[in-house]
Amino acid sequence: MDLSPLKAALADVVAIPVTPFAEDGSIDVPAHRALLRRLLDGGVRIVTPNGNTGEFYALTPDERRTVTELTVEEAGGRATVLVGVGHDVPTAVAAAEHARDTGAEMVMVHQPVHPYVSQDGWIDYHRAIAGAVPELGVVPYIRNPLLAGEALAELADSCPNVIGVKYAVPDAARFGAFARDAGLERFVWVAGLAELYAPSYFATGATGFTSGLVNVAPGVSLGMLEALRAGDYTAAMKVWEQIRRFEELRADRQSANNVTVVKEALASLGLCRRDVRAPSRVLPEAQRAEVADQVAGWSI
Repeated sequence: MDLSPLKAALADVVAIPVTPFAEDGSIDVPAHRALLRRLLDGGVRIVTPNGNTGEFYALTPDERRTVTELTVEEAGGRATVLVGVGHDVPTAVAAAEHARDTGAEMVMVHQPVHPYVSQDGWIDYHRAIAGAVPELGVVPYIRNPLLAGEALAELADSCPNVIGVKYAVPDAARFGAFARDAGLERFVWVAGLAELYAPSYFATGATGFTSGLVNVAPGVSLGMLEALRAGDYTAAMKVWEQIRRFEELRADRQSANNVTVVKEALASLGLCRRDVRAPSRVLPEAQRAEVADQVAGWSI
């Protein structure tokens, strides 16, 4: 199986779409489709339904399947679909199989939230999922700074469809070491902490980055990618300065408002409701104006 097209697709702005909710709390399917079309029309070429910005852990299994299906439908060959899967092994395997059967090309395996994660257990967990869908590219989402690069290499030795990594440890030096211990050229390295960390991670080996901000302003995120691909860090940092405050608001208090700020920005543009599900909360009224002011200064 030639995995090179999937690897090429990962080396990009990996958009994490929000999941908009209707007034009754259900998924707002028309709004979701419209937001996906907006991303595609804006130039996005890879999307991750059921990512953290999509409130993965707040969705029911049926809702996660719905999000996968409508994303594949809207992508329609215009973009690669990288479906977020996770929870216990049977649930993750079932979601991966559903993604495959729906027509997605890859799955991203969410960081295990189990309080007792050993390195060998981490390998076993991902091996069970990757082994169930050998037709799909598999991308582990790594947030554990204690995980060794050699563990990823061991996983890929038995599961060659593990082709990339979403690395989200906030330490560029650690990322550089991990990538080289695992095999810098062996995997596609995606900076998993979005635009604020993308320049430093690209400097040490990343070739793509995830984004929630791209829901609001696709051109801004794609502009940073263009600069980073060209090695123009001055231009990339101009984008960084432009979006810095927005991303800081998302990261405040251990990312308590990560999704909330994105949905507030979309609400300010009239694109969806601001509603989020617990344990997230909508922004206080006093902060809403700041988000709207941030977005108003961008080229949307």
